[in-house]
Amino acid sequence: MSVDATTGSGTRPPFDPELAAVLAARGSEVVVSMRPDEIVPLRARAATREAVLAAVPPTFDVTEHRVPGPDGGADVEVVLLRPASAGSALPCLLHLHGGGLVTGTAWDDVLPLLGLAEDEGCAIASVGYRLAPEHGYPAALEDGYAVLTWLVTHAAELGLRPDGVVLEGISAGGGLAAALALLARDRGGPRPAGQMLACPMLDDRNDTHSARQMEGVGAWDRSANATAWRAYLGELAGTGAVPVYAAPGRATDLGGLAPTFLDVGSAETFRDETVELARRIWAAGGDAELHVWPGGFHGFYYFEPDAALSRDARAARARWLHRLLSRLPQGGGR
Repeated sequence: MSVDATTGSGTRPPFDPELAAVLAARGSEVVVSMRPDEIVPLRARAATREAVLAAVPPTFDVTEHRVPGPDGGADVEVVLLRPASAGSALPCLLHLHGGGLVTGTAWDDVLPLLGLAEDEGCAIASVGYRLAPEHGYPAALEDGYAVLTWLVTHAAELGLRPDGVVLEGISAGGGLAAALALLARDRGGPRPAGQMLACPMLDDRNDTHSARQMEGVGAWDRSANATAWRAYLGELAGTGAVPVYAAPGRATDLGGLAPTFLDVGSAETFRDETVELARRIWAAGGDAELHVWPGGFHGFYYFEPDAALSRDARAARARWLHRLLSRLPQGGGR
């Protein structure tokens, strides 16, 4: 599962020196490659309810919910975190966790969002979507859509703005957020206020220059990506029949989407597909802000939040979210 995350052959962008030192010191913690038989053991590293609840500051109220699943299926777990001092009708980040679509829980990647939520006066609704390979496409996507619909439909009782839901996710969760935005648009479903895509996993074809360039180094390389996509897509993997709602990097029609924030490291597998998605949004006349962080590996600002580059990345996300939320209609959703 783990190899030397700082080496590799061929020409590739250098890692930020501070982040390279982190990779060297904590290499065994970094998932670089991944085989199918490593999926289940990797799940043991997911965040737990007990650990997260112990770390959530008292400035947040935490409630747990079960949302009716798609087509009458199993309920979807949702963890809702609200700034305790905030009033009603809050904007909300609909959070989709990372983990390659094969691992992770509703408690993953939540703690790094708390500062952003508190500063901007918004809630976080984290989705415990179903995982592959036990539940392949479209299970995770439909779980996300069920939660989006539930948040908007029940906004008043949850103290949220129905017009203030921002889709947000990292890695696989970023790809799910992008797919969810397309699905909601095409179904005529709830319109999100925006989408924040952190180093998103977008394209099952896995053949960009950055995917080949970074193979075997950094974090989450081409082999791990291939394993995860095969688990999620099942018999669709490797065919021309993969829907854009499974792999939004395949989408050609990106018109009519809400404002989008995308960021990615220059030294990671998903660099080129993230840049391409931003380009296509602009080509369709859309609103997108793109940051490519020099020397960043996959998920660097979650992995090492105190690094200078991580602080810059968080600040850019906060500025974008602040601008987005400031444009919501005054008194809307009340």
